[in-house]
Order: sequence, then C-alpha cells, then structure tokens
Amino acid sequence: MKVAIDERPLKSGDSVRGIGVNTREIIEALLKFNPKGSKIQINVVDFGKADLSKYDLVHYTNFHPYFITLPLKKPTKILVTIHDLIPLVYPKNYPAGLKGNFRFLVQKQLIKNVDGILTISQTSKKDIVRFLNVDPKKVHVSYLATRATINNMKSKKDYLRSVQRKYNLPNKFILYVGDVNYNKNIPTLIEAAKICGTTLVICGKQAADLKFAKDNLKVIKGPRDYLRFLFNKPHPELAHFKMIEILFKENNVIRTGFVSDRELSAIYSCASVFVQPSYYEGFGFCVLEAMSCDVPVVVSRTNALTEIAGDAALVCDPHDKIDMAEKIRLAMADSDIRAELIRKGEKRTREFLWEKTALETINIYKDIVDTP
Repeated sequence: MKVAIDERPLKSGDSVRGIGVNTREIIEALLKFNPKGSKIQINVVDFGKADLSKYDLVHYTNFHPYFITLPLKKPTKILVTIHDLIPLVYPKNYPAGLKGNFRFLVQKQLIKNVDGILTISQTSKKDIVRFLNVDPKKVHVSYLATRATINNMKSKKDYLRSVQRKYNLPNKFILYVGDVNYNKNIPTLIEAAKICGTTLVICGKQAADLKFAKDNLKVIKGPRDYLRFLFNKPHPELAHFKMIEILFKENNVIRTGFVSDRELSAIYSCASVFVQPSYYEGFGFCVLEAMSCDVPVVVSRTNALTEIAGDAALVCDPHDKIDMAEKIRLAMADSDIRAELIRKGEKRTREFLWEKTALETINIYKDIVDTP
C-alpha cells in the first residue's frame, strides 16, 4: 500500500504554527513507528507538484473552509486532516467575503469526495459534523502529543538564568504561548494578570509584530475591502488588534517574539503558571507542553481544553477576568494545589504519545484502503 502525505504546511507560513507543528510531528512519527515489515509505504510529497494518482491513499494535512484545499478531481482515495473550524465558529470575527463564501460552498461539495477525515479532538469532530454536514462515522479522532524538542529544563539553572536575562523575565510570571487572534481571548488574560499584579509573558511572533498583522488587514484585496475603505468599516480583527496593542502598552506585558524550542522550554520551565484563556481551541498543544515542563496550568472552560487537560488543570470562565485571576492566584500561591497540578500534569502528558497517534493513523489508512 502506497500512501502519500502532504508536506506543503511545512513550506508555508504555517510551518511554525499549530498546523505545521502537527504535520511535522505526525510525519516523523509515521516514518519512525510504521511497524517493521509493514506493507504500508509512507511517502512525503508536495501535493502541488506530484502525480497523486499513483498512490493508494493521499493524506491532505490541511483544510481551510474559505480556500480550495481539496482536489477538484479525485485522484485516488483521500484522507484529510481538519484541525478546527474556528472561522465558522466565529464568522463575525473571521468574515469570509464573497470569494470566501463561494469557496466554502465548493469545499463542502469536495468534502463529499473524501473517504475519511482525521481530526484532533472530539470537540473538532462535533464541529466538522455540524458545519460540513458529513457522516460522523467518516470522522476519526486521534490526539496529538508534545513535541520532542520541548523539555523540562528546571535542572539547568545556568541556562535558565541566561534566558531570563535575555528576555528580561522576572522571577515570577504568567506565561501564554501562541497567536493573539480573537479566539485566544488575550484581553481577558491581560486584565486577569493586572488583577494579580503579576507580569504576563507572551511568546509568539504575532504579539511582537502587531503592526504587520494590522497592515495585512488594511490591504485592499477585493470588493469587500473597497467597501470597508469607503464606509470606514475596518476588518473586525483590525479593531481587535488595535485594542490589544493599547492593552500591551498600558499593562505589564513582556512580548518575546518568536523563540527557539530550546528557549521556549526554558521559558516554560521558569514560568509560575501557564494560562490558556481561549474562547475556542481545536486541541491545545501548549497545555500539554507546559505540563511536560512541570508548570501548573489554568485553562478556560471550553470543550477542547477541558477535554485535553482533564483534571490536571484549574478551569476558569473565559468571560470573567476575576475568576481567571483567582484561578491564576491559586495555581501560583497555594503550594498544595500547585504541587497537585504539577503531579497530575506530568501524568496527563504521558497519555498523549506520538507513537499512539502514528499507529492510530496507520490503522485509519488501512481501513480506508480496504473499504470497497
């Protein structure tokens, strides 16, 4: 059985985001854990250039509702990974426009040609069934795991101090890692950190370069953008970024920008608490990464985050800055709760393994190819 897996997310701007990380890790896991003597041949391919008809199964590693990411003509049996459908969950904040809505209609037709859908949480599965109107039996859930390059570095005191000096990190701080789009709920986190009187550290390129994010939303790309310009109605995300920019300036927030995985491991290991305040997530990579570095975790009460964190995190109301601040304080100051969170977090991360994900994916490949 010849299987092709799409490498294009590794060559785009997604390479350092969740989609790229997932694609890289699953490819490495498939190549590493494909059983010896297996009749399945894994081929890593650029789907934009390859002849896909020569494979028994092709695995598309990215899906976007507002762009054509599936083939117009079916080359062979198809599996597609859909991480989440955030633009459909929050359409007012991620408006599709005429072109996007047309592409979505096309994507909904093309998804009917797909033999299987792979997703990363039960939460995402429910959204896929609801928004794309697909048979639930077609949608397979396989959890992700932490990156091998993220490690607990608490014992490496000299290196930790050097990273703290480089980024001017205080001895106690609240950590958030990732983008600052609307669904991430960063304004509430900033307000909660202010209530706690504790520095908030944000790791990620987007937070450190909001000018680029804002300028990109000002570009006139089509009729919708001309209308916004004429009637002075900015893109919803532009107003969001402007608000965050003001909050950054008015509050005690350190933005590191993009950091290497080794530095990120050190920053995790230095953090007093990690917070994932999102309104919505498809999975929650960073929750497991923080737990693997023995950092107590606070997550918002949203389905995917509570699904992934289990009982190993404190849970807060994403709409209530006071509740969020209280949970942060407990994780930082109550030694018993803190120790319990660290213990449960370390145990929880051991339930998410790339070997398990790879073997589940291989079994899905077999089931699809063997089904007439």
